[in-house]
Amino acid sequence: MMQPAHPSRFLPTRRHVIAGASAVALASLSRRAAAGMFVDLPLPGGPDSRQITTAFPQKGAMILQRTRPPLLETPFEVFDQGVFTPNDRFFVRWHWAVIPTEIDVASFRLAVRGYVNTPLSLSLDDILKLPAVELAAVNQCSGNSRGYFQPRVAGGEWSHGAMGNARWRGVRLKDVLDRAGVKAGAVQVRFNGLDEPVVAEAPDFMKSLDIDHARDGEVMLAYAMNGEQLPLLNGFPLRLIVPGWYSTYWVKMLNDIEVLSQPDTNYWTATAYRIPDTPHANVDPGQTGVRTVPINRMVPRSFITNVKPGATLPAAAVTEVRGIAFGGDTGVARVDFSPDGGASWQQAELGDDQGKYGFRQWLSRIAAPKKGDAVLMVRCTNRDGVAQPDTPNWNPNGFMRNVVEATKVAIG
Repeated sequence: MMQPAHPSRFLPTRRHVIAGASAVALASLSRRAAAGMFVDLPLPGGPDSRQITTAFPQKGAMILQRTRPPLLETPFEVFDQGVFTPNDRFFVRWHWAVIPTEIDVASFRLAVRGYVNTPLSLSLDDILKLPAVELAAVNQCSGNSRGYFQPRVAGGEWSHGAMGNARWRGVRLKDVLDRAGVKAGAVQVRFNGLDEPVVAEAPDFMKSLDIDHARDGEVMLAYAMNGEQLPLLNGFPLRLIVPGWYSTYWVKMLNDIEVLSQPDTNYWTATAYRIPDTPHANVDPGQTGVRTVPINRMVPRSFITNVKPGATLPAAAVTEVRGIAFGGDTGVARVDFSPDGGASWQQAELGDDQGKYGFRQWLSRIAAPKKGDAVLMVRCTNRDGVAQPDTPNWNPNGFMRNVVEATKVAIG
């Protein structure tokens, strides 16, 4: 549920500079990360060992997927610590490496232009004077869990940590568009940020929403997450929030909104981030001639967070098993837990409902009668009756994994 909020404490009063993000610091990130710790990820295609880095500004310990552009994954144990993902452990994914390392908040302007009655150039002060709202929502990369696709596909080989849940604070996109006056016949709204391609020939990263979606009152421009200013790597000073949709639409460092009278044909809509127009976005490896559509709504997922794969649980004792779930583009209706690889299921207890687009904590218990191996599973069903499938999907981009995940453990 979107709630009114009070923006005054987030009014930037000075130049926002990210300490340590100078060119020298960026050049040394790989060396600094290499000197740190490592984490083992059970990816079928490897690599099993990934670096843990603390070298990025405003970020704690993160799994290093790539240095330039930054791809930082949240270590999975963070999700067991609470329903909201801390800002300094929130995943990072950029498409281009040319990212501003400082923002002059006094001169920053958000352009609203195109098929409107009154083009706007809004300062942060202008935006902060609009009615403020707050919304809890999951931000998840389209390729979260790509590392588990078999056969392996190209792209960032994420484990399950390319996601996070935050309480976002900002203003409704609808209020901004209404101020500009959208002309009759507008069909889409396109969004652009301050990041730039490394070479001039590369396509600028832009994403579009249909006009009715953009004006639905839920899409927002956020200037804060979890009660603090947005970290620079998560989109300071403004980020587009598209609840229930994949992160590719959540444009960071947003500085340009263009209302279109024709469908958007830019590369990132017409070519990139497309999925098979099939159930679960699933095709057979090597299959061709399949119609594709732009990726859009998220699907339900759930995870065990306090038991790691390969853990040993005590026999003849009750063990608490807990985790998180989210319904994708709507809320969680129920979570079911299986202690025996899906042979039987029991409904889990649900934690507080923070809103239909956010994480929901769940809790169950296992009482293993004897020693041996066991497979723990968890399944989320959303309020539309959509449940996680029993078999994994596959597509050449490694998008939209939401199979019922299995955690192998030992009892003894």
